[in-house]
Amino acid sequence: MKEIVVIGGGASGLMASIAAARQGARVTLLEKNKQMGRKLLVTGNGRCNFTNRNQELSHYRSQNPELAEQILQAFPMEETVSFFEELGILVKERSGCLYPGSGQAESIAKALCLEAQRLRVKTVCHTEVLSVEKKNRFLIRTPGWVYESDAVILSCGSKTAPKTGSTGDGYRFAEGFGHEIIAPLPALTGLYALEKDCEKLAGVRAEAKVSLLIEGNVCMEEEGEVQFASYGLSGIPVFQLSRYISRALEAGKTCTICLDLLPAYTQEQIEETLRKKQRYTGNRTGTDILLGMFPEKLSRIFLERAEISLKKKGQDWEEKDYQRLSGQIKGLCFRITRCRGYDQAQVCTGGVPLTELKGITMESALVIGLYFAGELLDVDGACGGYNLQWAWTSGFLAGIHAAGRSLACR
Repeated sequence: MKEIVVIGGGASGLMASIAAARQGARVTLLEKNKQMGRKLLVTGNGRCNFTNRNQELSHYRSQNPELAEQILQAFPMEETVSFFEELGILVKERSGCLYPGSGQAESIAKALCLEAQRLRVKTVCHTEVLSVEKKNRFLIRTPGWVYESDAVILSCGSKTAPKTGSTGDGYRFAEGFGHEIIAPLPALTGLYALEKDCEKLAGVRAEAKVSLLIEGNVCMEEEGEVQFASYGLSGIPVFQLSRYISRALEAGKTCTICLDLLPAYTQEQIEETLRKKQRYTGNRTGTDILLGMFPEKLSRIFLERAEISLKKKGQDWEEKDYQRLSGQIKGLCFRITRCRGYDQAQVCTGGVPLTELKGITMESALVIGLYFAGELLDVDGACGGYNLQWAWTSGFLAGIHAAGRSLACR
């Protein structure tokens, strides 16, 4: 019976353990925390959006997207759904996002732990791995024991959410075996802005088209609800762009976020709307003219940036006032100084390059018997269950191949 040690009891580690044990391997799962799946418990605000019906490749980001696609197709979303249904999870869908019927992430974590228990996976919690080396067999050192195995699966996560135990140990272990590490950087996180008026907007939420400009050129656009914070910008559309900003800022490039707060209207249509409101409201101020269009905090920022005095009556506005105000509504811009840190990010961009794997086996191309799964690899997904789908896919493939089987034998 092949002996396998899995390091890291998160989503990918639990999946890898189950997949290997189902193929007849003797599996030991080592976890730093006091419980398995700790980070999994907080995903989706505790509801666990565990995958998504829409599996376009654009939702996955990597320096080697073609390899990522091959891996994802080897254990796709449909098989993930079947896997969890077999474990007793009732699947509910909301706009393509799939959740457990209970609405609780604990259901997913517990189902995985119960299946690992049924398969006699030896789970060892509250145990930190100090080092991993290979002689005739793999030696995995912990403070109280040295485990030996025929294969090792590294599923230690990245550096995000360090309070859940993700401190980047896997990068160190991978480097020890000669693997390159693409610098891990925060992704799916908020952005710090240079402009001080963010402090005045703290707490405001607004629907917008969000454009990312790198070195002055529009690179990507997202739409959705933007959340303003004292430090800068947050919200799902901002999160979706953050990984590209992390990479651009690391390369010394300038990054700007511009918000179109009325994407369904042209600038000329907005100007005409403002003129009609001014004619109706008479001698009211700018915030009153914008009443019903935007929250007052946001209206004040538009007026300040358009250099229109908050006391100036609408009847005294000039043509340039309408043009500048509509311009701000269509393009409220913020210079981004940095992304929020690992403690606030949901995932990392970067990690072990997919080119250093033996294809979809998830085995190291440098060390026989060494496998990788999850966030440790250079794949990060968009919001919407994509990072967990990557965890299920990579964990499953690592598990069955570490056990010495192929996809055809599962």
